[in-house]
Amino acid sequence: MTKKTLLITGGTDGMGRALARTYLERGDTVVIVGRDRSKALPGATFIPADLSLISENQRVIETVNAEFPAVDVLVLCARYFRTNRFVTADGVEGTFALDYLSRFLLSHGLNGPGLIVNVSGPGQPTNLIRWHDPMLERAYDGVTAQFQAGKANDLLGVEFAARHGGRTRYVLMHPGGVSTSLAGEYDAATAAHVAALKRNGLPVEEGIKPIVALIDEPPAEPLSAWVRERRISVTTPAFDRQAASRLHDLTLKLITPSAALPPGTPPAPSS
Repeated sequence: MTKKTLLITGGTDGMGRALARTYLERGDTVVIVGRDRSKALPGATFIPADLSLISENQRVIETVNAEFPAVDVLVLCARYFRTNRFVTADGVEGTFALDYLSRFLLSHGLNGPGLIVNVSGPGQPTNLIRWHDPMLERAYDGVTAQFQAGKANDLLGVEFAARHGGRTRYVLMHPGGVSTSLAGEYDAATAAHVAALKRNGLPVEEGIKPIVALIDEPPAEPLSAWVRERRISVTTPAFDRQAASRLHDLTLKLITPSAALPPGTPPAPSS
């Protein structure tokens, strides 16, 4: 089997870590992006970064593009739950910044990955995007923030495939209930729910099996979406191209001029 180079965000815990271990054991090159160097797997290249910050994503993109001729597979796993609203130094709501904006930047900024696997929750309705309050200033709660970020990742996949589908296959993956670390800051009620998910979820090694299968044998289509082994249609209103283009334009307005984007990406519109 041809050796691959994989970049995995959230690769120090849970499914990201299990995926990193799987491909290291096969002899592939694995690059992990995370915050805690002590959790890095031996044999992997570790890049420390706070991916909720635009400048940190830019640094990761520049580092990877300089050190690796190409990343074959980009796996996007990083996420963090916040019961209380948090705003980054860039002025972006924290869940939107880490769970979506980082994935946007890395998807568009890295040199030509042949496959992008975005571990999210595809297929939710488009009305989960708060178009007139995307930073959730008026009605924040952690679940709303995560659902919005998940829907944004659907639309990221739609727009990315429309722009770059000739060279990259974009896969949206819902792994189902998996007993991962589920990192976050929880209130008591949410913490109890998370504990139940951990007790009842699939073991991590089982949870990653459909992701491994898609990495090993990628779908032919520019965009596909899955709930574990079950393919879901990307031609429904949940994957609306007009909404995807609208979100792409909104996202560009959030990105500073210094953000790393590939040649040909339109500049952020002036406000």
